[in-house]
Amino acid sequence: MKAASLILIFSFFLTCGSGQVVNDRIDSLLQTHYQPQSPGAVVAITQHDKILFEKSYGLADLESRKPIQEHDNFNIGSLTKQFTAFAILDLCNSGRLNLNDSIGKYFHLPHALSSIRIRQLLNHSSGIPDHYGFTDTNTVKHATDKDVLTAIGKASQLYFKSGTHYRYSNTGYCLLGMLIEKISGQPYPDYLQRHIFSPLGLHATVFQYGKPIPSRVIGYEKTENGNFRKADAEESIFFSTEADGGIYISMDDYLTWCEAIVTGKFSRTAMIREAWKGHTLVDTLHSLWYGYGWFVQEPVAPGSLKCVYHTGFNGGFETVVWIIPALDYKISIFSNRMDMDLEDLVVQINHLLGIPDNSFIKSSSLESFIHSWPIFAPCKETSSFSTLFRKNLNVKGMVLN
Repeated sequence: MKAASLILIFSFFLTCGSGQVVNDRIDSLLQTHYQPQSPGAVVAITQHDKILFEKSYGLADLESRKPIQEHDNFNIGSLTKQFTAFAILDLCNSGRLNLNDSIGKYFHLPHALSSIRIRQLLNHSSGIPDHYGFTDTNTVKHATDKDVLTAIGKASQLYFKSGTHYRYSNTGYCLLGMLIEKISGQPYPDYLQRHIFSPLGLHATVFQYGKPIPSRVIGYEKTENGNFRKADAEESIFFSTEADGGIYISMDDYLTWCEAIVTGKFSRTAMIREAWKGHTLVDTLHSLWYGYGWFVQEPVAPGSLKCVYHTGFNGGFETVVWIIPALDYKISIFSNRMDMDLEDLVVQINHLLGIPDNSFIKSSSLESFIHSWPIFAPCKETSSFSTLFRKNLNVKGMVLN
């Protein structure tokens, strides 16, 4: 299957005459989405540690009119979760925690929450209540992971019995960040800096709110009249929580991270295999799972290949990474505007390259709107999202667990 797919890819290049022809087609596609005087994106396509395509579009800052460059730092939202999951797995492999430990072993929490297992936080099967409804937004202007821990101390029940369902949770990953701090004795940013960023040479990768961020890109959202307004850390109470979505990283540095974990040059290969294994079933019909920090879609049709991916949303930032491990093929897109369908853009690029994309289910809807769909459990936040959730889900006959 792998050989056949590789032949398909390379035959497409031969048919076009050269890789440059394909790159021109991809560039033309992206130019229709990103205009020079608007917020934009960086797009990178790699295979076997080789960059097939990398280019930036649009402006990093509408005030300075600075164009986006590949070394600029974007907030990557929930792509941060793969770093948090990696750190937890590393602590587990070193014997400093067990994934079956209950979080009540480490935190003083209400009885209903204390029996949640660490692995259930990793794979979104914990049923832990979202912290948003328990946060005092009159006194908290920029929530931290510690504020999240304080907020859920007010919760009295789970959405469902832990381990029985899938429900995406930023709250769970904030707790994982706090757990890393408690076990290591280091602040979460310092732990990642020491154990991930510095060993890989990612010296500009940061996520400290209130401190200077080098080569920082500003996030924007599009208004109803078609203009853009700033939607960054100052504009959102929950923008600056760290372990669920706080990292600022450049595309060049992110590609270094991806290469390191995929090839095993930096990490133990078993760790990424465990992260890319389906641990919580999301969609039965399409064999969509959540691993540890990644969505995992297993092959569902003859000739299809396993793919792993994730999206990120935070303020005016939107990101996606999509990987076929068997081909060592990746598409990564970092954008500082929220009005683009990046997953659809991935599909269009795959089709231009002749890449089998397995008709993958959009994780963005599952990530951004999952808390509003009552099938997962009654909850008191944003029931008005229900219509938007159904519209954005692009259902494809999903059978959700």
